[in-house]
Amino acid sequence: MMRINALPDVPRWAALAAHAVPLVTLPSGLWRLALVAGLPVTHDAELGVLSAGETVYIISLSVVSELLALLTLGLVRSWGEVFPRWMPFLGGRRVNPAAATGAALAGVAGLCAIAAWGVYASYAGLGPGVPATPAQDALLIACYAPLAAWPVLLAAVAVAYYRRRRHAEGRGGRGRRQYGAGRPAASSWV
Repeated sequence: MMRINALPDVPRWAALAAHAVPLVTLPSGLWRLALVAGLPVTHDAELGVLSAGETVYIISLSVVSELLALLTLGLVRSWGEVFPRWMPFLGGRRVNPAAATGAALAGVAGLCAIAAWGVYASYAGLGPGVPATPAQDALLIACYAPLAAWPVLLAAVAVAYYRRRRHAEGRGGRGRRQYGAGRPAASSWV
């Protein structure tokens, strides 16, 4: 069976869901990078060569979305319990479960708002549209459809994180079950 890096008290389904989040964001990022590289992912003759600003924006969007997706792993690993020592001002301090859960659920709300706007804009005919062949349309849908799972997975992992952390504190373990406290092994940050 495949080994998933997570804290011992994290349910297996939550660890799998957290590790799936960066994977569901990857295809859309790769599609955008293919667009920047000039690969035939669209059939728009007017698109031509992207400007430097558009190129930076598209690459930045891909990198930032993947980094945000990777933050989900903090909800199942030690750096979601105690800030890593290398972080200025916060290093070694306990992560507030309500703050981490609130940030994750705010991310869920933002992702749902972006998705709702995208659906509305598509049906309302807003924006220029991207002409494409049926194969290019299929590729676009195949690359962007997995993003629909991102808010669902993130919400499930955030709720599991909150319940697990509150349950640990309720047992009187307010410092007893802190993973990563002290000098953690190098493998605990993986």
